[in-house]
Order: sequence, then C-alpha cells, then structure tokens
Amino acid sequence: MTRLLVRAPNWLGDAVMAIPAMAAIRAASADAHLTVAAPASVAALFQENTPVRQDAVLTLPEKSRDVSTALAAGSFQTSILFPNSFRSAWQMKRAGIPERWGYGAASRGWLLTRAIARPSGKGPLHQADYYRELVRALEIDCEDAAPSLAPSESSLAAADNLLRRHRWPAGTRFVAVMPGAAYGEAKQWPASRMAEVVARLVRECGVRCLVLGAAGDRSAARAIESSLRERAPQEAPFVLDLTGQTSLGVLVALLSRAATCVSNDSGGMHVAAALGRPVVAVFGPTDERTTRPIGNHAVITESVFCRPCMLRDCPIDHRCMKRIDAGRVFDAAASRLAASGA
Repeated sequence: MTRLLVRAPNWLGDAVMAIPAMAAIRAASADAHLTVAAPASVAALFQENTPVRQDAVLTLPEKSRDVSTALAAGSFQTSILFPNSFRSAWQMKRAGIPERWGYGAASRGWLLTRAIARPSGKGPLHQADYYRELVRALEIDCEDAAPSLAPSESSLAAADNLLRRHRWPAGTRFVAVMPGAAYGEAKQWPASRMAEVVARLVRECGVRCLVLGAAGDRSAARAIESSLRERAPQEAPFVLDLTGQTSLGVLVALLSRAATCVSNDSGGMHVAAALGRPVVAVFGPTDERTTRPIGNHAVITESVFCRPCMLRDCPIDHRCMKRIDAGRVFDAAASRLAASGA
C-alpha cells in the first residue's frame, strides 16, 4: 500500500482553507494510507470530522532535526507540501521521502521532485484557491467546494463539561467573540469597540457572549472585560471569557454551537465559517480578497489609502481599524442573529 504524507499548513486559518484541496488528494488516493502531518497548533484540527478522512495524524516536533526523524519513521513514499517554506522541503529531503511535491517557492525547487510554479496573472487569489491550484497542477481533480468541518463527539462532550464548570446555562443562545489575531496587533479591532458590540448584543438581542481565543489573545479579552465592567456593568455578567482555556477541539465544538461569530481576521474566523456558522469579520491591514471567510458572511472594512498593507504593526494611526465604528459591526451581527432564528 502506498504511504502518502500530506504536510498541512502551519497556521490554523490556512489549514482550514486547505481542507478542500486535501480532501481532493484523499479522493484521488482512496487506496493509499494517508497521513496528515502538522505542528501541534494545527494537528488537532484533523482529529475533528473533516472530508480529508486521513488514516493518521502526525504531530510534528518543534525541532527541525526531530521533524525529519519523525518523518523518516513513517516510511512515506510521497509527500505533498502545502507550506511554501524552504525548511518544510528540507525536512522531507532529510527524511529520505523519495517523492516530494509542492510549489517551487522560497528557492526550494531543487529539493522537490515535482516543483509546481505558483499561480500568476490571475489577480488576487484566495488562499483556498491557491491550494486548489497546487493539487490541480499535480493532475488531481479538485472541486470548488468550501471548507467543511464538524466537531467530534469527544470535543462536544469536553465543551459541555467546560461550560458546566462555569455554570453556563444549558442551551443558551450565544454569540462567539474572537478579539485576537495571531498575525499581530494591527489585525485587532480596538477592544473598546468590540466591548461596545458585545454589550449591545446582550442588551438589544437578548443573547449571551462567549469570548474565545488562544492564550496569546488574553490581553485583548481582558481589555474587553475591563471595558464592560466600566461601561456596561449590567451586561457584563452575561459574558464569559474562555480565552486560553480551550483546546482546539473544544474551540471547534463551541463555535459549532454559536448563533453568530464576531471576529478579526483569524484562524477562529475560518473555523467558524467551515462549521457553517454566520461570521462577521473585521479586516484591517490584511487583504480580504485572499483570506476572507468562504461563504455568505459579512466582511467589514474601511476604505483607506494604505490598506491592505499586510504589516504586523501600524506605522501611522491604525486608521483601517479605528475608522470602523461599533454600529456597523453590531448591525451586521444583529442581522445574522435575526436570520438564524431562535
């Protein structure tokens, strides 16, 4: 039996956007033993229910030499690389995998046995299409399906246990709020405005709110909590901050139950969209044409001369974010709440 390795992207949002292309590889290699390899921050995504239907998930060690050792132990004949990095190709080469396929980016073409030219001349290309183009160039049929995802039963049970520990009323209708962004603070809409939206959702729409994110998002979550205590003390008890308290599986389970999700451009935003939840996404320095959530979602931007700049930190006044008022985001979220029903 052919042993096939698919090296997933390193970032959560990118991994979600790669699901359709990875599922196409699975469909074209039904008789192969397929392993998905990814860093720990992403690998757990594939323990949930996805159309990739891999046979195994390999969580990659942090050290590059250890990665090559782990890959060599798998005795893979072919590897398909979704990351563009030189290092990912070098690790496959060092692991002795005979066939190494991927985009010939980052001066790594000589490390690959099939180096695919990156798409050009098509204008801004959504990241999901970028991954689709890779597998199509490898002569694998790939439909234009959106990423899809569903939580595992174990993740749903763990999410229920977490909510019970926090005495969260069962069956409560809630909005998931994700104020962080791994790329940098420039992607974060001001916390005071996110807090204003949260307060209005509680007060005017009768919902509760869950604040979610990774450990690195705690400062943004604390700023929201502080703003609520100061400006909306009556609404604050209806908001639960679980930032940094969830595994990736539990995050998937919680987002699957959200009536609506309000987020910056983040990995959680893509997870929510893949789960079929309505998303209100606030974009600042990044390009919504390439990383917007796929589906019928609200993407909020401000037309300023300097965006998309793709910078992690704004060198001027962060106008792309600061000029987006809370009313626009609230209206979009309230509209999706109304459409989703009780």
